[in-house]
Amino acid sequence: MKAKQLFRQIGIFSALFILVVTHCYATSRKPKILFVVTSHDTKGNTGEKTGYYLGEVSHPWEVLTAAGYEIDFVSPQGGNPPVDGFDLNDPVNKKFWEDKYYHNKITHSLKPSQIKPEEYKAIFYAGGHGAMWDLPLDSSIAKIASKIYEANGVVAAVCHGPAGLINIKLSTGEYLIKGKKVNGFSNEEEDLVKLSNVVPFLLEDRLKAIGGIYEKSEPWQSHVTIDGRLITGQNPQSAKAVGTAIVKALGK
Repeated sequence: MKAKQLFRQIGIFSALFILVVTHCYATSRKPKILFVVTSHDTKGNTGEKTGYYLGEVSHPWEVLTAAGYEIDFVSPQGGNPPVDGFDLNDPVNKKFWEDKYYHNKITHSLKPSQIKPEEYKAIFYAGGHGAMWDLPLDSSIAKIASKIYEANGVVAAVCHGPAGLINIKLSTGEYLIKGKKVNGFSNEEEDLVKLSNVVPFLLEDRLKAIGGIYEKSEPWQSHVTIDGRLITGQNPQSAKAVGTAIVKALGK
């Protein structure tokens, strides 16, 4: 009889131990932010390679991980996305690229079908010219962004990343950016890099066409636009500031 009671008590203690460990694990998990990167690797018919712009991932990543957020990566095709702007003389790029944990994560990016929107506090679209070709056509990622936004989350993008915002519609049927202040790579900046006739459309023009209230600074100046829970940056120089703005928006 005593043995049965002892085993019963051990069973109860074991169950309680498992519950405590599970609770501690759950409460210690970091809040998550989803980074979107392009799977497209070529600039139109030029034969020139492109992809996501490394600094537009690494600089927000540094700010957000320092603030206690876990970053996941998704791309239209999943797997190892192409990278552009590969400059390891930038110490933040080097720090990100040599971080084994995050290097493994971005080179094994998730497919949209693997994403559970309810797990994320924010979604961030990194730029790079590749974003102009595939992100505007990806309805799966657009639906993920819509769900995050309507669950009181933040939607952010930088440089050509706002190309991913142009097909996001809310449950009302309205475009996410309609009537909101927004920015992204300007027509002038596209002219300066001599790709205005290569990209499938001009980002500034398209953002305006679907109702965004577009604003910009002079080329290559950091410019971040904040309209509630929508945060956009104009160019690579704006990437770190977009990360900082995301932290502030999530802290409110």
